[in-house]
Amino acid sequence: MKKGSFLNFLLVHILSVVVLLFVLGPFIWIFLCSLQGEADLFVVPPNWIPKRVILDNYRYIFTGEIPTAYEVRGLIRSRISQEARYILPTLLNSFTIALAVMAINLALASPAAYAFSRFRFAGKTPLYIYIITSRLLPAMAIAIPFYFIIQSLNLLDTKLSLILIHSVYTVPFSTWFLTLYFGEIPRDVEFAALVDGCNPLQAFLYVLLPMAIPGLSAAAAFAFVFSYSEFLFSLLLTQTLKSRTMSVLIASLANNPDVSYALLSVCVVLAIIPLLLIGFFFRNYVTKGMTITIFK
Repeated sequence: MKKGSFLNFLLVHILSVVVLLFVLGPFIWIFLCSLQGEADLFVVPPNWIPKRVILDNYRYIFTGEIPTAYEVRGLIRSRISQEARYILPTLLNSFTIALAVMAINLALASPAAYAFSRFRFAGKTPLYIYIITSRLLPAMAIAIPFYFIIQSLNLLDTKLSLILIHSVYTVPFSTWFLTLYFGEIPRDVEFAALVDGCNPLQAFLYVLLPMAIPGLSAAAAFAFVFSYSEFLFSLLLTQTLKSRTMSVLIASLANNPDVSYALLSVCVVLAIIPLLLIGFFFRNYVTKGMTITIFK
């Protein structure tokens, strides 16, 4: 290897490591904080590597068993955050809502995108422009109207209200994204299916959809992540644990001056796990779908 090539190779890898540490550093630190006692987090200088790894914080979240570090009496007594135990039901709410939004996006956006990419019909261009521009509206501009609509439907403090609003926000993006993706699939494949005896619906279901799995996976992943992490409408429309989401609970914990930072770290770690699973299972499809859509 030539000297110049070796230096470029070395520089690229060093910069890659720096960027990786910059991106993953906060997540690694949060994870390490979740494995320490509350008092260990305030040591100066900080323990970059925990001297004593404990699972008491996780045990408290799942079982309610108070860690020994929080049973210390006196002025240096560690703080316990009872509200942190609510993270599990709110995580379940967020996951359920996000899965429903993802399914609605696939069910509505894929046929709409197919129609926009394949057919000509009256009002196609204005409708397509409306779909794109409607996603550009800031959430605060429509929060109050949405609140009164949900209130009039008696859906306040329900998961259904969040499913509907998140779908309204994500389906336009998924439709636009999949329209671009379907447009890249050769029409000859569809014509061959029609010649073989398929009707347009069968050609769409049995030929185009399997070919569009990378694009569908990318759209599904984006819809899931948006719904799972959405905060404003979740705060505005939910009141009790039956519908409150993870993002609202973590924000409430973070704003509490008496919060236990160790337990807050556990909540953040648990909240990240579903996103890591989605990213792991969809990583190849999402990369391929984004590459085809953006660079073709």
